[in-house]
Amino acid sequence: MSGQNQNFKVNVKTEIGRLRKLLIHSPDSGLGKVVPSKAQDWLFEDIVHLDTIRKGEYDYYIKLLMYFLDPEKIKGKLAKIDSEEDNRNFYKPNHPDFHNSKSVIEIQNLLSEMLEDKSIREKLVAAVCAIEGCTYQVQIELTNTDPKQLAEILISGTLANDTMIFAPIPNLIFTRDVGTTINNHILLNKPAKKARVRETLLMRYIFFNHPLFEAYQNNILEIPDVTMHFLRPGDEPAFSTTLEGGDVMMVSPNHVLIGCSERTSEHGANEAIKLLFDQDVVEKVTVVKIPSKRDYMHLDTVFTQVKRDTWVILNSIAHTPKYNPYEPINFLKEPDKLEATTAIQFNKSNPQEPKHFEHVEALLNDISQNDLKCTEPTKIIYSGNNQFPYDSREQWTDSCNLLAIKEGVVLGYDRNDKTVDAFKDAGFDVVDVKDLIQDLESGKANAETLTDTLILMPSAELSRARGGFHCMSLPICRDDL
Repeated sequence: MSGQNQNFKVNVKTEIGRLRKLLIHSPDSGLGKVVPSKAQDWLFEDIVHLDTIRKGEYDYYIKLLMYFLDPEKIKGKLAKIDSEEDNRNFYKPNHPDFHNSKSVIEIQNLLSEMLEDKSIREKLVAAVCAIEGCTYQVQIELTNTDPKQLAEILISGTLANDTMIFAPIPNLIFTRDVGTTINNHILLNKPAKKARVRETLLMRYIFFNHPLFEAYQNNILEIPDVTMHFLRPGDEPAFSTTLEGGDVMMVSPNHVLIGCSERTSEHGANEAIKLLFDQDVVEKVTVVKIPSKRDYMHLDTVFTQVKRDTWVILNSIAHTPKYNPYEPINFLKEPDKLEATTAIQFNKSNPQEPKHFEHVEALLNDISQNDLKCTEPTKIIYSGNNQFPYDSREQWTDSCNLLAIKEGVVLGYDRNDKTVDAFKDAGFDVVDVKDLIQDLESGKANAETLTDTLILMPSAELSRARGGFHCMSLPICRDDL
């Protein structure tokens, strides 16, 4: 198998340290096979146009990552890479001219490299065929398929002749959800929805079997189910043990946030806390309980970090709504607890006495001031510039779901106009990715010296998939602050 890297290191201690390596998955043909009748089952709100997502949107993400993480692959070569003659080969995982970056790491490549091992290929194909209900004949055919082609089939659900044999896994582009790097460990997810079971299985095999992660196999953490979980009633969410990576943030050395949300259950958070403490991975875990609503889905859809002292957040999450005492209804009916947001911090040295925060904004201030030792007051940038109805409209299109490439330099969607205004008001430069890429190519801009900048990414189709660039990234290595 190829892909071994002597300098490969797993290390993430914050959300904002200079990004060095991450796992991504480029939009595959499965995204173009989502049908309206199954869209919500497959966790999509809408069907998207694959060609536009690729050429008009995601390609810019790859280009930008290359300039920051692997400039030798792109600097001075952009005109050729984007020429009609090259036909996007730089962006196609199975093509000989694919970038094959060791810093911007494509999951499909890892999968095909791992599948070169016949023993692993047989086990993984058998597991996939079992969960997908395939015939034994299909299992044999897949086992004998070329590893590169097989990797594509296992992700897209489609054979080379365009025949679908099982559902696609279109959510694999949101690599954050399959796991989270915590210091030098990787915490794997336990998905809440059936649509994500196959991608979780593929990633588990990659982390435990690919040579890239060989030195870290003992650092791969799996959430166990609670004892005798099989005796609990049906599939009731109240009894499930689920955890997804979008609900886990490594915000400072030895401090992890875990969101309880539509996708991560209290039981999942509980098992994660015990696992992280038992394995001496962190000292503090703060559980942030947000409303279990599709509007929010994960913790990183309602806030992300921009700088040591700066966060972007939806105001209704930052502060639990205050009830008007002059409204008789508030005495006649208890407030809906599902709408409340709470933050509870557990310390490894004294887990039986957790600390409660008044609201999420108080937690973020505590992280900035005490964990990250900021000397400046904590700044909060609100989704939609805290104006109704733009706050919720823009949160829905991922105004709060930003990826920091380095402290203060973040990627977000170009459609969230009021949030862009809020960034400008907070002193940030705002630049369109197309202009920035030209400036990086010409030397007018320098990735190393860029500071306090919101980079606007095209988003007409990507935003309809309900995930931003924080979702579309699984950082494996960041510099320490």
